[in-house]
This record gives sequence, C-alpha cells and structure tokens, in this order.
Amino acid sequence: MAHHHTTPSLNELVTGVANRLKTAGTGFYLMVFIAAAVVLASAGTGLMAMIKGHEAYYNVYREVPWGVLIATYVFFVVSSTGLCLISSIGHVFGVQDFMPIAKRSVFLSIATILSGFFVIAFEIKLPWRMAIWNVISPNLTSNIWWMGTLYGIYLAFMFAEYIFLLMNKHRPAVICGFSGSVAGIAAHSNLGAVFGLLMGRPYWQGPYMPIYFIASAMMTGCAVILFFHILGYKINKQEMSPEMQRALEVTTKIGILLITVILFFTTWKLIAGAAGQPAGAYPVVQSEVFGHHAFVFWFFEILLGMVGPLILFILSKGRNLKLMLIASLSMVIGIFVMRFNLVYLGQSLPVYYDLGVNEFKEMLHYAPSVYEWIITAGGFGLTALLFLIGEKVFDGHKVEDH
Repeated sequence: MAHHHTTPSLNELVTGVANRLKTAGTGFYLMVFIAAAVVLASAGTGLMAMIKGHEAYYNVYREVPWGVLIATYVFFVVSSTGLCLISSIGHVFGVQDFMPIAKRSVFLSIATILSGFFVIAFEIKLPWRMAIWNVISPNLTSNIWWMGTLYGIYLAFMFAEYIFLLMNKHRPAVICGFSGSVAGIAAHSNLGAVFGLLMGRPYWQGPYMPIYFIASAMMTGCAVILFFHILGYKINKQEMSPEMQRALEVTTKIGILLITVILFFTTWKLIAGAAGQPAGAYPVVQSEVFGHHAFVFWFFEILLGMVGPLILFILSKGRNLKLMLIASLSMVIGIFVMRFNLVYLGQSLPVYYDLGVNEFKEMLHYAPSVYEWIITAGGFGLTALLFLIGEKVFDGHKVEDH
C-alpha cells in the first residue's frame, strides 16, 4: 500500500491548472460560456419567480402541484445516487475493474446533486426557510424532512470522499465512500417513499417506488458514467488506457443487467395497474399504454430509455465507444422523460375521479411553461459547467494504483 509518488506542491498544482486552462481550445471555452449563460438565465428566471410568485411563471396549479422542476430534481438525484453506487463497487468494495472510474464518478455525483439542489431551490419558493426550519423544527414523520436531511448528509460524505481521493488517502476515502453509499441508499429510497407513501395517489402508493428508485438510480449511474467518461476523453484528447476501457466495458455489462431489471419493473408496474382495473391507477396505465401519453411512453421511456440502449450496448460488446456514447446519451434523455412521467402521471388522475364528480371527469393536463424549461435547462447547464471545469482543474480525474 506504500505510495511512491510525491505530493505536488501548491505552486505546481496551480501552474498545472493554469497550463491546462491556457491550452484548452476555443471549443472548450465556447462550451463553458454557453453552459454558464444557461445557468445565469436559469438563476435569473428562478429569482423572478421567487419574487413575483410561482403562479406568474410556472404552469403548475392546485390539482397538479408538482411539475417539471420536481421531475428534474428527481432526475439529478437519481443520477447522483447511481454514480455513487456504481463507482463504489470499485474503490469501496474493491472490485479492481471499476477502479479507474472512481474519481470522475464521485466528482460527477457531487455535480449532479448540486444541480438537483439548484433546480429545487426555485421550486421551494424560499429555500433558506426550509434549511432553517429543517434544523430548528424537525418533523420526523415527514418524508420530505428526511429527504433534505439525508441528502445533506450524503452530500457531505461525497465531498469528503472526493477530497480524500484527491489526497490519495485510501482508507478515509473508503470509509466516506461506504458511508456515502449507505446515506445515498437511505436518502434515495426515502425519496421514492415521498411518492410511495401517498395514500391518495394509487398510481404511486405502495412499496414499489422506494425499491424502483434504487434500481433505477444504478441504471442511470451506468448511463451517466459512460457518457461523461467517453466525453471526457474526447475533450481532453487523451488515449484511453486499457484499464479504463475495461472499466467502461464492465460498466456497460452492469448497464445491460440494470436495463433488463427496470424493464421487468416497468412491465409489472403496468400489469399491476391494469389487472382487475384498480381504482385510481387503471385510467393512468391505460393512457400511458394506449391513450394520450402512449407516444411519449413508448418512444421516450421504452425505446430511447431502455430498449434502444440495450440493443446498442449488446452490439458494442462494451468496446465500441461510439455506440456506447450514443446509447448512454439516448438513455439520459429517456430517463429524464421517465422521471417527468413518473411525477406527472401520478397526479394526472384527479383525486375525485372515482367519485364521479362532474368537474373532474377528465385527466388533468400539465405542460411546463417556457420559464420552467429555462430553469430545467439550468440544471443541465450547471452539470455541464462543473464537468468541463472539473476536467481541466483536476486533470481528467486520473486515478493511481492503490
């Protein structure tokens, strides 16, 4: 376990970062500029909504109170938890093949959860109140209290883990990584329970959601790892080491497994919502499979999110990077739509539908406003910005042998 390399001085580190930033091409700075501009536009829009009121800018309303911002938040924390769990296979549980992806994945798990917090801050109206009251007046029976608390703990562990990885302190990094994985699973399954424990929403209610969220997180983690690692090598114009290629190959294989798991989950979710026509779930499943939402479901969720990437991953054999890049991008798009559907469809059936109330005979519609889309784009912009800066500042997240 002896380390033979010397730790570089601060001066050397700063010079290294400066040189990498100097030698970066115009394309790199253009991407940084675009990402930063999107984040800025998004923050401005969010602040306008904070000041003037959400009803002036967002298309959510009393019957559909959770919109695309909640879905985007769920998407980012799903990605973050997945990155943490998949990367922990390597440097926490000691599977050598996964070692090379550790640093970049942990960095990205921090970037994605910060993007998630960024988006939800503009959904909560006054987020600092939430932070203050979370501490001085905890409600232990509230899933959302646990969500804020557990994700806060998780983020702290991920930060600590990344710092220890940078310092090449292996043992503390493993302890933080393990604690981060435990906190991540707790936080994320609890986020599933935010939906699963709602008695009034039969489409969500039950133990399915917390379990599905963890499996789905790992699937998303595989997609995000492949996408950003292949992109990172393209941005840095580096040759990929055999170890890194092997790491991406095993990540692809786990990805194949997890896609089939989620297809299995989705199938049974639909069957359970259709068999015996359960009240509150059957009309939703019907509109999802045959009705108004069928195209989005079949094209985005099933084809782009799962079946397409599954075929591409199998064809790539974990070695054809171009196919893997296309497949992982396709998955990220599909999974984003999956999160949107999950949040919206659960509310699309009015609570009074079964009672035959005249005002609520139809499904409820919701289309995000342009302002909501700008804030959503800001989440992606923040991830892109942190990723691009991270590539240069941390020199492509090189991992040394332990």
